[in-house]
Amino acid sequence: MSYSHNSWSRRTFLGTSLMGAAGLGLLPNLSFAGTPSDRINLGFIGLGQQAMSLLRSFLQVPGVRVMAGCDVYGVKRKRFEQVLTTHYAAEKKKPKIRTFEKYQDLLAAKDIDAVVIATPDHWHALIAIDACKAGKDIYLEKPLTFTIREGQALVKAVRQNNRILGVGSQQRSGNTFIHAINLVQEGKIGSIQRINAHVGSPPKPYDLPEEKVPADLNWEMWLGPNPYVHYNSKLNPPVSLNPPENEKLWGAWRWFKETGGGLTTDWGAHMFDIAQWALNKDNSGPVEIIPAGFQDYDHLTYRYDNGVVMTERPFDEQKTRGVKFWGSDGWVEVSRGWLKASDPMLLMKEMAKDDSPQGKVPHQMNFIEAMRSRKDPVVPVETGHRTCTVCNLGNIAYELKRPLQWNPQNEDFVQDAAASKMLHRDYREGYSLPV
Repeated sequence: MSYSHNSWSRRTFLGTSLMGAAGLGLLPNLSFAGTPSDRINLGFIGLGQQAMSLLRSFLQVPGVRVMAGCDVYGVKRKRFEQVLTTHYAAEKKKPKIRTFEKYQDLLAAKDIDAVVIATPDHWHALIAIDACKAGKDIYLEKPLTFTIREGQALVKAVRQNNRILGVGSQQRSGNTFIHAINLVQEGKIGSIQRINAHVGSPPKPYDLPEEKVPADLNWEMWLGPNPYVHYNSKLNPPVSLNPPENEKLWGAWRWFKETGGGLTTDWGAHMFDIAQWALNKDNSGPVEIIPAGFQDYDHLTYRYDNGVVMTERPFDEQKTRGVKFWGSDGWVEVSRGWLKASDPMLLMKEMAKDDSPQGKVPHQMNFIEAMRSRKDPVVPVETGHRTCTVCNLGNIAYELKRPLQWNPQNEDFVQDAAASKMLHRDYREGYSLPV
């Protein structure tokens, strides 16, 4: 089966959800299923905590073989090689696993069909654009890019080079989210009046103390196009092979203006994405953005051209990261693994957790099917770009401390030169964004 972007629904999800629930125990033994011509060879770029989670998922997809990895941190390359060697040894297979420091060397490998990019956000656009030019399909972690202009350039590169790009917004393959979206789009709670999408705070200035760079970490290459910041181990959490010890925390680069987008992009890429999907705004966006703290606005606020208002505001005392849709005839709340509604009859009979490692596999399976069918996956590049744009618009409003008017058709601000300058950022010398 293959799924086009426009046809993904509760009904089409049933097949993959059954595979996810009942068939995962069989998948590891089918890693090399199919003929050699059906086999898809993957390379991983960025080998940190998220990449290792994705690796476990992709290794369960029939017909997929992971052959290469790339990271600027030597110990992470060694860990990746050890994990793969152990996995394939259990299957009595001995594929040649290659690792690289420079991503360009991995992209030059002719036997790699697609790359999984799980680097920090500031590298996403340049690596993905180069992958398009190298003829590779791409599974790219969210948020899609660091800036709006990067997203526009990546959309262009994907389409001009006829590549398949799937975004790692796995909630779109989660049964609770799919059910909630169907309730909204089928009018089960009436017309949507407002939305709460709680994600968290914007980034803050970099304030970590300087530490010595590990001997096997290429810090200059880690920074890439980013303006220079000194090293701190929280940005790139250390791992150990002897004794074995993985990351104890997520890379803190995501919390700082110089290196990330804060919770606005980290969780906004998930929860704002669900709101965009429900409103059928996958190829559009809000028309006004008002930051928290402006006049009597206590929360970041987005207005859409249909009159719907979305606020970055908690909807329960636990401050759950999720989305609540308020309709004229009721409400629906959705987060990872659970669903609530004003009418219990709207709820699913059985609830499955979407945030378990196995729950991610249908999303990766969908990407592989998209490669084979040459049809868009459930989250194509345009959707990822539009969601990422919503996140970045919020951070720009936070930075300028005033409302912004946005034209989603032109993808630019309305008569606002100061805001338009923030559609991109200055790269370090030696780096430039392809146009």
